[in-house]
Amino acid sequence: MARPIWTGNLSFGLLNVPVSLMSGTRSTDLSFRMLDARDRKPIRFERVNADTGEEVPWKDIVKAFEYDKGSYVVIEKEDIASAAPETHESVEIEAFVDADAIDVRYFEKPYVLVPGKKAEKGYVLLRETLLKARKIGVARVVIRTREYLAAVMPQGDALVLMMMRYPQELVDPSEYKLPQGKAADYRVTARELAMATQLVESMATRWQPDDYHDEFRARLSEIIRKRIKQKGKTTTVLDEGDEPREDAATNVVDFVALLQKSLGNKGGKAAATGKAAAKKASKTTKTTKSAKPRKTG
Repeated sequence: MARPIWTGNLSFGLLNVPVSLMSGTRSTDLSFRMLDARDRKPIRFERVNADTGEEVPWKDIVKAFEYDKGSYVVIEKEDIASAAPETHESVEIEAFVDADAIDVRYFEKPYVLVPGKKAEKGYVLLRETLLKARKIGVARVVIRTREYLAAVMPQGDALVLMMMRYPQELVDPSEYKLPQGKAADYRVTARELAMATQLVESMATRWQPDDYHDEFRARLSEIIRKRIKQKGKTTTVLDEGDEPREDAATNVVDFVALLQKSLGNKGGKAAATGKAAAKKASKTTKTTKSAKPRKTG
């Protein structure tokens, strides 16, 4: 069974829903090892000092920032910890925006929020409210020592947490030389536009994700299977380990009262009290075929 990446509370206003953050993707890449072509033995990479060529043990390795070519400033663990936010126990929704308001370039990686034991009511309340209002929550979450921007959105029976990029991480398209102006400025004729539109419409189909497969991976996997068979080698089944323990039971919550309080404390006051309530709750509650489309490879 998959293990949670993070556990804590999903909070909005004064409501807190214990949740676990589970991966929403799985890697399908084929990983390779480097071998010595002479005797087929694995290649080992070592941490060596660039000047002396001697191997450096992990205990003697520090992190540093290169602020100029060849000039470094060492950053201690305490420095990183002091820069990290205080709260590590909540996905704190700070605002709600229209479901189609966020540019798709901001979305990075999906995770599934799974409700803790006896936390289903609050989970369903938020899910159904977002569906009805056609909104998504903009939140912050701290995983390990880094704070992430995230969006909380309904997807079927799940609440999906989509990790987001900060605006500073995106390149403004205007930084590149792009064709500006009208189509006529580039001698695109009405006939060409009509024909291109007709082509697009002839290829239009309903989006069916299962129609698309990683064909390169499938072909390469088949080659690997044949090679293994030729060499007479067998595969090994790995032990998945113990199942993660279930979340602790939560206390019964009066959702109507909390919603009324949250609505009465709009603005900065709600945010401040929400954070305090999140910390308090986290302590007290511990005991996501007409025309066949062209496939991508």
